[in-house]
Amino acid sequence: MSGGEFNSWQSVQAEVLRRINAREWKPGDFIPNEAELAIEFGCARATVNRALRALAESGLLDRRRKAGTRVALNPVRKATLDIPVIRHEIEGKGQTYRHTVLTQERAVPPSGIRARMQVEQGITLIHLVTLHLADGKPYVFGDRWINPEAVPGIEAADLTVKSANEWLVANVPFEGGDFSFSAMTAGPREAEILGCKEGEGLFVIDRSTWNEGLVITSVRLTFAPGYQMHTKI
Repeated sequence: MSGGEFNSWQSVQAEVLRRINAREWKPGDFIPNEAELAIEFGCARATVNRALRALAESGLLDRRRKAGTRVALNPVRKATLDIPVIRHEIEGKGQTYRHTVLTQERAVPPSGIRARMQVEQGITLIHLVTLHLADGKPYVFGDRWINPEAVPGIEAADLTVKSANEWLVANVPFEGGDFSFSAMTAGPREAEILGCKEGEGLFVIDRSTWNEGLVITSVRLTFAPGYQMHTKI
């Protein structure tokens, strides 16, 4: 590939990845520095930096300040997790989507949520319990807390028209987040909301996102029996 073809960070990333996969650069090998690669590829150093940073974030490169960049000794591709819009997920399966807000209030969160949201005692947050349906059947219900200080405009939004999930994805940038996955058996509350039997197995996702030092939202998503999660590497 000639230098003129490296006109984007994605094309630089693809060439670096090709060299790693072809073992032109082996695990543990130091690769040329950004300035050298920029000259070789005929592109800006910032373009090379963006490409190498993406590969480092995926676990394929080990970048250390002043020490240089080398191919990871045990390169492992990390799974990529997106925050899906539940409406898109349901409609992508060819099903009709609907959602309803079961409760919405300003409330003082319990201690566990307060710690997760990183707010002081006595601060009130928005508490939403929602149910998403596919072809009229319960799909997932969300128990969500939102910090209005981190989300300008949230209190004026009509979350009965557009779900909090979809509104936040569309309107609020975030710089980081965490996911945890677990299983639980349906208790009386879950059985009533999801229309299942008590004791049935349920898949649960706990997720938080943050931006500029503030936690935006923390939500527990509890899926109806039979749900399967798919991701990619």
